[in-house]
Amino acid sequence: CAEPAGSSAGCSSVQCVLASFWFPVLPAPPVTMSAGLRLLRCTLMNGSVPRLCRRLLTQDSSSRERLDALVKKDKVVVFMKGTPAQPLCGFSNAVVQILRMHGVQEYTAYNVLEDQDLRQGIKNYSNWPTIPQVYLNGEFVGGCDILLQMHQNGDLVEELKKLGMRSALLDTDQGQEKK
Repeated sequence: CAEPAGSSAGCSSVQCVLASFWFPVLPAPPVTMSAGLRLLRCTLMNGSVPRLCRRLLTQDSSSRERLDALVKKDKVVVFMKGTPAQPLCGFSNAVVQILRMHGVQEYTAYNVLEDQDLRQGIKNYSNWPTIPQVYLNGEFVGGCDILLQMHQNGDLVEELKKLGMRSALLDTDQGQEKK
């Protein structure tokens, strides 16, 4: 920033005008302002903010692309706390048990407790605030409550059929009808 430290005149460059649009409450620095604060103000005023925003947007789009790839990796994808072999919360355990009852053994599970970026990222991606999250064929279905409801009303059997998967509950129902 061409503005000398302690100046109250303000900078009139395009970057400073844009920065003042983004940060309209940046007063002229007092003479007693620390060097760090002067450096921060000049960084904001000299156009570094747009570069920073561009970098953050790039990271966000690459993160979204990464999550797109993860949710489409398999026909059934679960983001959970723990693993299918050792769920670390009751809701994640319930999702695992529902899938097990339907005979769904081939699915990808991601332990969000191992990666905080993944944990927050998948919540942002789906706009759903809780874990676990279930995806069928790359589409967000919901959490434990939704999967339980789908199990109870028979919708999960139909959704699995669309994926080319036969629910094990159909075999159990046929066995009970013969009796």
